[in-house]
Amino acid sequence: MDAPQRPVIALFTGDPAGIGPELVAKLLQDAQAMQSADVLLIGQQGQDTGTANPSWHDWAGRDAAPFTPGQAQADNGRYMLQGLAAGVDLVRSGRADAFCFAPLNKGALRAGGMHQEDELRWFAEYLDFNGECGELNVLRNLWTARVTSHVALRDVSGLLSAPKVANAIRMISEALRAAGVAQPRLAVCGLNPHNGDGGNYGDEEGRVIAPGVALAAQQGYAADGPFPADTAFVRALRPQGGYDGVVTMYHDQGQIAMKLLGFEQGVTVHGGLPIPVTTPAHGTAYDIVGKGLANPQAMRNAFDLAVRMGQAHRRKTISQQPKETQT
Repeated sequence: MDAPQRPVIALFTGDPAGIGPELVAKLLQDAQAMQSADVLLIGQQGQDTGTANPSWHDWAGRDAAPFTPGQAQADNGRYMLQGLAAGVDLVRSGRADAFCFAPLNKGALRAGGMHQEDELRWFAEYLDFNGECGELNVLRNLWTARVTSHVALRDVSGLLSAPKVANAIRMISEALRAAGVAQPRLAVCGLNPHNGDGGNYGDEEGRVIAPGVALAAQQGYAADGPFPADTAFVRALRPQGGYDGVVTMYHDQGQIAMKLLGFEQGVTVHGGLPIPVTTPAHGTAYDIVGKGLANPQAMRNAFDLAVRMGQAHRRKTISQQPKETQT
C-alpha cells in the first residue's frame, strides 16, 4: 500500500490560558493550510474550532477542566507538558511526521514541573537525545541560529568555542535542507564591535569564531564570516548575493533584528532534534486573550514549515527502512 502523500502534523493548542487555542482555531479554518496536511489535534475537546472538524488525538488533557484565562499557573503548566509529550510521542511512534505547537508560557511550565531552562532542553531530555540542539528562528526566507541562548551576557564569551560555532552552522544547514534549501548560504556574526577591529576590541573573532567557520567547512557545512554583527543582516537581506541564514553568537544579537523585521510572523524551529518541531516565535499574549485580536500569521507560518519539514522527515524515515518494508 502506498504511503499517504500528505504529511501528518501533530498540532497542539499550547497554553490554554493564552491565545494558542484561538490561533489554532483560526488555522483550522484556513482551507489552504488544511489541504497541505492531515492534522492530529492535541487540545481540549470542548474548545471552539469553528466549522472545522479535526481529528482529535486521545490524550490525558483532552477532557481537562477550563483554565483561568491570562494567568500562568501550575495547572496549565502541567497541561502543556502533557501536550508536548503527546506531540513528541506521535512523531516518535510514526503516527505523525512533525510536531507544531501554539505559544507556551515558561513561568507556567516551570510551575507545572519543568526544571529545564526552556522547552528545547525539555524536548532533548524527553527524547533522551544527547546531541547538539538549539533554537532556530525563521522569518519568511531568512533563518537564524545562535551559538549561545538563554544565558547572561557576561557569560557569552566564555561559552564560545570553535566546535560550538561549527555545531550551530551544522544545525541551521541541516534544517534549511530539510525545509527545501538544497545549498544553504550562511553568514556568521562576530561578537565584538566592528568585528573586534583586528583585536583592539576583543579577539574572539580570530581566536574562536573563524576557526569554527573553518571547522564547519571541513565537516561539509560552508559559511562566510565572521562579519560585523551590525551589518550581517544587511548582507543577508541584499536582493543579490544575500544569505539564507545568519549564525549569531548570543540571543539578542539575532532576535532584535528578526523581531524588528516581523514580530508577528516569526517561527521558532527546535533545531538538531531527531524530529521536526516548530512553533510561533511570539508569546502567549495574556493581555488580549478572548478579545479576538490574535494575529494567526506566525501560527500559519509555523504550520507551513512543519509541513515542509515533515515531508522531509517522512522521506528520511522511509529511506532508512529495509527495502523489503518500503511501500
